[in-house]
Amino acid sequence: MTIFEAVIFGVVQGLTEFLPVSSSGHLVLLHEFFGTTIHNLSFDVMLHLATLLAVVVYFKKDIIHVVDVFKRMMMRQDVLHRERNLIVALVIGTIPAGLLGALFASTIEGAFRSTISVSIALIMGSILFVVAEKVSKRNKEITGKRGFFVGCFQALALIPGISRSGSTISGGLILGFTRDDAVRFSFLLSIPIILGAGIVEVFLGDNAFVFNVPIIIGACAAFISGLWAIHFLVKFLKGHTLMPFVWYRVVLALLLIFIF
Repeated sequence: MTIFEAVIFGVVQGLTEFLPVSSSGHLVLLHEFFGTTIHNLSFDVMLHLATLLAVVVYFKKDIIHVVDVFKRMMMRQDVLHRERNLIVALVIGTIPAGLLGALFASTIEGAFRSTISVSIALIMGSILFVVAEKVSKRNKEITGKRGFFVGCFQALALIPGISRSGSTISGGLILGFTRDDAVRFSFLLSIPIILGAGIVEVFLGDNAFVFNVPIIIGACAAFISGLWAIHFLVKFLKGHTLMPFVWYRVVLALLLIFIF
């Protein structure tokens, strides 16, 4: 892998990991463009760590608060009802994608990795976004039960083309979360999933983990672009809907179908 390829793949991975446009669809385009089937265990793991670091850096205050609340719960100290619900929702919400990912991730990815299947998933995900925007008129608090169902939406993102951030934000809106709660819960819920994906790749990989200049530069590109993508999406969705991403995804799906 050249430095140029590492930067391009890193930037695209960082952006599309968090923007609701599907990293899988864009990686299919990149592979077609470069005429490669680049898959490097060390590079994949470093990209996961870089995007994980971007979430941790951006939401560091929220993470510190969640950890503090969890510690107080373990020590049987009083915590606010809303704070307790958030902890429970995050724990329970991780189960669907974590369990299905551990058992069937490779099978699902292999079955839905073709250009046509990614295109269909892009369109189906777009329909989910539209539905979410149509019904997002209630302001319900985050609870363990609702967190679990958002986790089920997150599990849909195991299918390449759906988008993890898009499905979880949509799930939050459908379940009545405020836009701000839906976005923040989506990103906090992504932390164990991104970490888990990196761990799985390490243990299931056949190659030794190595560092080199392209890998390090690619990871830096993924971190910077990922941090920007999180900042942009959080600010953008405060006053806008998911509809611009719907149109983008439809165009991308058509490109995949008719060009590649």
